[in-house]
Amino acid sequence: MATRTDQGQAHRGFLRERFGPAVEIAVMRPGEWSVAYSVKTANADLVARFGAYDEDFEKDAFAARYSSSALPIPPILEWGPALGGYYAVAPRMNGEHIDGLDETRMRRVLPSFFAALDAMRAVDLSSASGFGGWRADGRTSHPSWHEWLLHFVDEPATRGAPGWRDLLRDRPTERRSFEEGYARLVELAGPCPEVRHLFHDDLINRNVLVDGDRISAVLDWGSSKYGDFVYDIANLVFYTPWFPQWRNIDFGVEALAHYDRIGLAVPNFAERLRCYMLRIALDGIAYSAFRRRWDEVERRARRALEIART
Repeated sequence: MATRTDQGQAHRGFLRERFGPAVEIAVMRPGEWSVAYSVKTANADLVARFGAYDEDFEKDAFAARYSSSALPIPPILEWGPALGGYYAVAPRMNGEHIDGLDETRMRRVLPSFFAALDAMRAVDLSSASGFGGWRADGRTSHPSWHEWLLHFVDEPATRGAPGWRDLLRDRPTERRSFEEGYARLVELAGPCPEVRHLFHDDLINRNVLVDGDRISAVLDWGSSKYGDFVYDIANLVFYTPWFPQWRNIDFGVEALAHYDRIGLAVPNFAERLRCYMLRIALDGIAYSAFRRRWDEVERRARRALEIART
């Protein structure tokens, strides 16, 4: 089995062959599904990523067609097979990760952030069908929004993983929390509408860059879905405890104020938000178990019960 050092050497060799021996290469950060490198040539400042799955880079390339001043998405300059997996190259974008902003900066960025979410919501999906995960050829993972919300319980926790029951077989406390949370999720799903919008589903994992008070790039569309746009707001609300600098920001309240300003009615907003937060908690339990992050499994299980019992 190739070590991380072996993989890094192979990646560097591939990039030198592609861009020439004078190229400057530096590791940026390892991700959950890919590793990224800064690639500087005489004429360009680029980012190259290597991963095992083609769909992430395919979706990045496809999503770039939705780029606008409100929703800046870098183009994928090239992508394809490499070293038994896949690679993609994009221009390097300026900005700092939104995850590191303090409360004052985050509040100043919120208008631009919500404008980016509005731009996602406005993407024309009239020719699309299905919900959940999508591919550039039109395939989607589920026939309805409620199918995506609820049927994950019988599916792999993530790519290459078993289902949640297998993952939690030796964790009886968290398994009971999952089961209680899922039963409540089924009850909460009723008011959630069968609406199809593009949403990102991974905005606060170093995938949004900020330059000044504006969003400068929205990156990594591999997790994006078709469904209810409120789901991205639910992610913000759910993960606020992971960002103590944002503890005084109620993203649900801020989102509703934004929708009021632009004249957008969002029926059953609180119910939808709660349902999606619970879905995020349950999904996180299974994913964290797959990654063997047991502290996170316990934390997400507690969060699931807080939401389910509220």
